[in-house]
Amino acid sequence: MRTAKFKIGQVVRHRIYPFRGVIFDVDPTFSNTEEWWNAIPEDVRPRRDQPFYHLLAENEETEYVAYVSEQNLEEDLTGEPVRHPQVDEIFEELSDGSYSPRSVEMH
Repeated sequence: MRTAKFKIGQVVRHRIYPFRGVIFDVDPTFSNTEEWWNAIPEDVRPRRDQPFYHLLAENEETEYVAYVSEQNLEEDLTGEPVRHPQVDEIFEELSDGSYSPRSVEMH
């Protein structure tokens, strides 16, 4: 098992497709459905044995949740905030453009 290259709260972008987002969870290896896996064209299908990241993602048109392999991500260095509506519920924005998880009170 590999150590994740990116961390929760980090802003990343997809290497191929035009979207970016903030990481809110990490799976050490692929942990989605076979249906999701098989929907990816075989010639661009990522390896399963790597970290996969859950992103609060955005592109020019919309915001959504994405599940992306580590091999398809790179750090986003724009410093631009992520506009996904759930970002403020989960994170506090830091001065360096990354995000820190908000404290959660347990009842």
